[in-house]
Amino acid sequence: MTPLAPAAGVRAPGGLRVIDAHGHLGRWGAFAIPDGSAAGLVAMMDRCGVATACVSHLLAVGPDARAGNALLLKALAAHPGRLLGYAVHNPHDPEAAPRLRELLAVPGVIGVKLHPEVHELALDDPAYTPAFEAAADHGRVVLAHSEHDSRWADAPRFVTVASRHPGVPLLMGHSGLFPQGYGPAAEAAVRCPSLVLETCGSRMTARHLTRLVAEVGADRIAFGSDAVFLDLRIGLGRVLLADLAEDDREQVLHGTMAALLSRATG
Repeated sequence: MTPLAPAAGVRAPGGLRVIDAHGHLGRWGAFAIPDGSAAGLVAMMDRCGVATACVSHLLAVGPDARAGNALLLKALAAHPGRLLGYAVHNPHDPEAAPRLRELLAVPGVIGVKLHPEVHELALDDPAYTPAFEAAADHGRVVLAHSEHDSRWADAPRFVTVASRHPGVPLLMGHSGLFPQGYGPAAEAAVRCPSLVLETCGSRMTARHLTRLVAEVGADRIAFGSDAVFLDLRIGLGRVLLADLAEDDREQVLHGTMAALLSRATG
């Protein structure tokens, strides 16, 4: 197994091998997180049959990107293959760009995490450009929080940056977050070949997922749970129980993210 390869051998009910495209470690003040540890997440992955989770550290998303990214690297080293990592880029840190390039060279770090809502900076602001350039140079994925009707992270801003950086695989975290945002998210994905929708969010239902697959294709949608923010079991169950063709279900749970990782790492 290469340092960037998903884990093998762990399978969900029905024999599906699952890659979780959007997870977290740590704590967050507004959420009740019973166990934010890497070991706890991997134990839950074992129970659910999730082979690999791609995670960022919540400390890095929030108040301290440097310390949180350091904790992420420790978790990746402790669980190679089971956990892959997104290094969080804080555009307000004047040393963020060179630090990000160092992080992207570490085995197991497969991409960049951007959170325009937390940073209070629009996704298409030039201050995020160094993150996209670093991802392009290192062959990595970018995962960005999206939110319908947000001044920072709505679907049109994803269209702008995807068009600006067409060689960078861009995951649209939450696919607009709210049900009224799923339509604009689908329209953005249809317009931008490098843009992939991601399924996590407490308001996403199996019905919404089925509609998105019909509109953009299963190969443009990746399963994400938002663990440890949200319960991994709920996010996975939503896909397992959706009214999807089995080939489409397997594509969402494994194939789309596996292709992104392969594309991003050569």
